[in-house]
Amino acid sequence: MCLIVFAWRPGHAQPLVVAANRDEFYARPTKPLAQWADAPQVYAGRDLEAGGTWLGIGADGRFAALTNIRESHKPVSRRSRGELVGDFLSGNQPIGDYFKDVGRRSLDYAGFNLLLGTRDELWHFNSHQTAPVPLSAGVYGLSNAGLDSPWPKLIKAKAELLKLLSDPQTSALLNLLGDQTRAQTTELPDTGVGLATEFLLSSVFIASPKYGTRASTALIVKADGSRVMVEQSYGPYGGRLGEVRLQV
Repeated sequence: MCLIVFAWRPGHAQPLVVAANRDEFYARPTKPLAQWADAPQVYAGRDLEAGGTWLGIGADGRFAALTNIRESHKPVSRRSRGELVGDFLSGNQPIGDYFKDVGRRSLDYAGFNLLLGTRDELWHFNSHQTAPVPLSAGVYGLSNAGLDSPWPKLIKAKAELLKLLSDPQTSALLNLLGDQTRAQTTELPDTGVGLATEFLLSSVFIASPKYGTRASTALIVKADGSRVMVEQSYGPYGGRLGEVRLQV
């Protein structure tokens, strides 16, 4: 489970501002944000179990991010969804062509949301829907349902992002992502995982003994193409493990 809130502002001095949490089992082996040795144009964390990633940047202004779709009866998938992000960042296909390829093999994956961007465009695709959609300027949020699904933590995180957009700073974006306040039980969605799990997953930042927020990432893209990216890593109970800061 993950959360991404982002502002897409074509023509602005900072056209893309992203705050994202990656939630995963702590036991799953992961490499922090870094330049990939086998694809030097890619800067991202890496899932060492399947080789993909959840969020990253590439050459020529490329950006990609992924969230899983919460499914109470998860289908068996043949491929890891994280490769969808890594393949886009390490390649050079136009977004439209890449989405055609994704569409042809989308049934190989469990449900997902995929964000793909360049300097000039940003697209969203939900694998439970029929076609990718180009996004107009605005502030958006993704968790583990559709784009802008009204889950309490997503509503809260979007509202906090809006407050920061006059002068976004990576430190403030990371503070936004650290909110451990859980929703009222009456506000929780019913996604089939049970009330206790819904409650655990209802905070922006998730902390527990075995599962929680593994990485918080702040990304600010500037009009000249330069990017500032900061990732904080966490272990069980939300214990801080380290920070990586990149300017490329």
